Amino acid sequence: MSNESTLTSKGQTTIPKEIRDSLSMKAGDRMTFTLMPDATVVMRVKSRHVADLAGVLRKKGRKPVPLEQLSR
Repeated sequence: MSNESTLTSKGQTTIPKEIRDSLSMKAGDRMTFTLMPDATVVMRVKSRHVADLAGVLRKKGRKPVPLEQLSR
């Protein structure tokens, strides 16, 4: 997939709608940009919050630990 975008004088650009839709991006999502040695830029969407990961590693049969107890 290839799309064009224009850089404004303030250094801003718009991510094309086709790409935003493909990545399920929404307002407030964060991105990281990594400059590779060959001048390629890799953009990654950071749309998951720590709270979204709660229970991901839960073992079968075990109750999830509330977030309030994780810092103890």
